[in-house]
Amino acid sequence: QLQLVESGGALVQPGDSLRLSCAASGFTLEDYTVGWFRQAPGKEREGVACLRNSDNETYITGAVKGRFTMPRDDAKNTVYLQMDSLKPEDTGTYLCGVWPGTPFIAPVYYCTGHVSQNAETWGQGTQVTVSS
Repeated sequence: QLQLVESGGALVQPGDSLRLSCAASGFTLEDYTVGWFRQAPGKEREGVACLRNSDNETYITGAVKGRFTMPRDDAKNTVYLQMDSLKPEDTGTYLCGVWPGTPFIAPVYYCTGHVSQNAETWGQGTQVTVSS
């Protein structure tokens, strides 16, 4: 059974850093495209970063570009979301999802297109709150 578990969320101050983890079990994460999404109260779920497994091409949404990265550790079957210079508008529940790997779909479409709705599975989410 495919399972994803997110962790690392916390209450932090503006300007702080956090590293979220998305750990997979029941399957090999490097065989899948992985995406980080976030949802704030009253807002639609937003694709933050998506990593295509075939070549590690990564899409980062404009609101976090230059502040967030998406490293991976295949030995730990885990993908991370490194978040630096956090802002209050980064507050939300962060979830990871996976799609069967293919080199024919650019990662931007997993984060922003209808493809995002067809994830193989999602984690339960981890809460990030940025507040002074």
